[in-house]
Amino acid sequence: MFFYLLRRLMLAASVMLLAISLLFCLVFLVPGDPASVALGPRASEAQKQALREHMGLDRPAVVQIARFIANVATGDLGEDVLTHRPVAQLIARALPNTLILALSAIAWAILLGIPLGCWAALRQNSLADRLIGLMSTSVIALPAFVVAIYALLIFAVTLKWFPAIGAGQRDDPVSQLNALVLPSLTVGLSWIGYLSRLVRASMLEVLKENHIRTYRAFGIGERLIAMRYALPIAVVPVVSVLGVGIGSLLSGAVLTEIVFARPGLGKLAFDSVISRNFPVVMGTVVVTSGFYVLANLIADLINTFLDPRVRQEL
Repeated sequence: MFFYLLRRLMLAASVMLLAISLLFCLVFLVPGDPASVALGPRASEAQKQALREHMGLDRPAVVQIARFIANVATGDLGEDVLTHRPVAQLIARALPNTLILALSAIAWAILLGIPLGCWAALRQNSLADRLIGLMSTSVIALPAFVVAIYALLIFAVTLKWFPAIGAGQRDDPVSQLNALVLPSLTVGLSWIGYLSRLVRASMLEVLKENHIRTYRAFGIGERLIAMRYALPIAVVPVVSVLGVGIGSLLSGAVLTEIVFARPGLGKLAFDSVISRNFPVVMGTVVVTSGFYVLANLIADLINTFLDPRVRQEL
C-alpha cells in the first residue's frame, strides 16, 4: 500500500508539472500585455518595461516556468498586478465559497442520484424505470449555464423563493444556506442524472453475479440483498467517476458563480482573464489543478478499500 501511494504521489506531481507548463504556454498565446493593462494607456514605455522586469516577463519562458514552479513549491503564487496583494491571499478568500459549492453539488448528486439509480435497477423495465431514465438523460444534456439562467429566472426572479445573487450574509448561516440552494443544484443537476444511470447499470450487473444468486438461494430478501450486498459493490464506479469528474464540477461552478455572482474561484478567474491579470489567472488554475489531482488520488485510495480486487492487485 505504501509503494502504491508513493507511485500515485509521483504521478500527481508529474501531472501538476505538466499542467503548469501548459498553463504558461497558453498564457503566452493570450493577446494583451499585463503591464499595459495594469498601468493604463497613459503609461510611458519605460514604466511598462520596468513593470515587465518586476514581473519577470522579460526573461525566457523556461526561466519563468522554473521560477514559478519554485515559488509554488514554497506557497508563493505571485502578486496581483492591479492591487499588489498576494495571489494566495485572494485565492484563500475565494476558495471556501467554491469548495462549499462543489461539495454541495456532489451531495445533491449522491443523495438523489444513487437512490434513483438503485430504485430503477430494482424495477427494471417498469414505468418508474423509464421515467427515471427519461429525466436522467434530459438533465445530463442540459448545460450548466442554461440551468443556471432558468433557475435564476424562475425561482429567484419570478417565485422569489431564493436570492438571485451573492453568497448570503457572512454571519448568517441560514442566509448562506438559502443562497447556496440554487447554485449547488444547478451544478449538481447533471450529475444526479449521470450517477442514477451509472448506478442502475452497475446494480444490474452486480445482481447477476453468482454470489447474489447464492444469497437468493438461502432465502434472503431482495431488498436486503440490494442494500447490503449489491449496492456497496455497485457504488465503486461512482467513486471513480466523481474523482475524475471533479474537473467538470469545478468548470460548472465557474459558470454558476458568474451567473449568480458568487465570490468564488470561478468569478475571480473570470475577472482576472478580462483584466489580463495573469498572476491571479495562473494561481487559480494551479489551485484548481491541485484539487483535481487530489480528488483523483482520494478516489483511487477509496477504491482500494471498497473493492477487494484492487487490493489483491497491489
